[in-house]
Amino acid sequence: MPSYHSPVPIGSSFSRRTLLTAGAGAGAALALGHTAAARASAPRPARRTLYVDPTGHGDHTTVQAAVHAAAGPGWTLVLAPGTYRETVTVPETQAGLTLVGASGDPRDTVIVYDNAAGTPKPDGSGTHGTSGSATTSVRAAGFTAHAITFANDWLRADHPDYTGTQAVALKVTGDRSAFFRCRFLGHQDTLYADSADLGAFARQYFRDCYVEGDVDFVFGRATAVFEYCRFHTLSRSDLPSAPHGFVFAPSTAVANPRGYLVTRSRVTSGAPDAYYKLARPWVPSSDTTARPMLTVRDTRLGPGIDAVSPYANMRDAHPWQAQRFAEYRNSGPGAAVTVPANRPQLTRAQAGSATRAAYLAGWTPAWKGH
Repeated sequence: MPSYHSPVPIGSSFSRRTLLTAGAGAGAALALGHTAAARASAPRPARRTLYVDPTGHGDHTTVQAAVHAAAGPGWTLVLAPGTYRETVTVPETQAGLTLVGASGDPRDTVIVYDNAAGTPKPDGSGTHGTSGSATTSVRAAGFTAHAITFANDWLRADHPDYTGTQAVALKVTGDRSAFFRCRFLGHQDTLYADSADLGAFARQYFRDCYVEGDVDFVFGRATAVFEYCRFHTLSRSDLPSAPHGFVFAPSTAVANPRGYLVTRSRVTSGAPDAYYKLARPWVPSSDTTARPMLTVRDTRLGPGIDAVSPYANMRDAHPWQAQRFAEYRNSGPGAAVTVPANRPQLTRAQAGSATRAAYLAGWTPAWKGH
């Protein structure tokens, strides 16, 4: 089970003013140093910040209630430290929404639930499926999150009869979605970086983030850049031998020239050496023409990655060699090129177009803390 850092205690002194100061990076800064008269005479813009506190010291006690209340685009939700055990959906109408963990430490602010693909729906209409298992679903464009943990703590061991063991922590389909200093915790299918439909090449950016899981725990068809991130593979007591799982499973549409780019990051492992594959292609039944794309460059691959055979097939009909997988200037024991045919490498000229700027195509994500 993923372990959660104990939240910072919230006493009666944890006021709305404290929250406001903690969320200043999202545009909620106090006009400190001004005189009372100057503040009173200044024009007051329409308030577009809401404060969420599970103990009742904010505007709302749940994240979803605050999302519903933030009618229209451009709102900021500042979340007090705590564990928010709920599912959250950000609809298309909430463009430009920002979620900020007030403490600045993602371990303090956790949004978590425990649905899996095989979990029955409450209305008896079937099971949730992979997408429906997501603890948090973001469909709006221009979404930003800072210092939040998104988690799914469903465990296989608690449900040995389930065949649908996918359990998504976050599914994001919105274009121009950015995540700074966030954590994504789960097991199978932790982070679903996807797009709204086959014709949408959703651009997404993850910086200084932490993702953990075992099977295909970063997957989907988005155009996603992961920079300065850490990907951690979990040990599996239910499997006595390798492989324990796969880090990436992109499903890039054939018409999309950009899939997943991992740069200046690292892959660590809690499993024995060489028990994990770096990636396998996902060609879903909904898009049998998909041509998954993954580039991993300037990244340290720890010993948990199988250096001899780092890629695998998901289905024999779609071998990984036919996909767009490549590496460039990686380091660490998991990056050793022992069988060159198993590790396609970019040339220096090709690497020149494998950059954040090229993938995000005119969008420059920014957070005031960076």
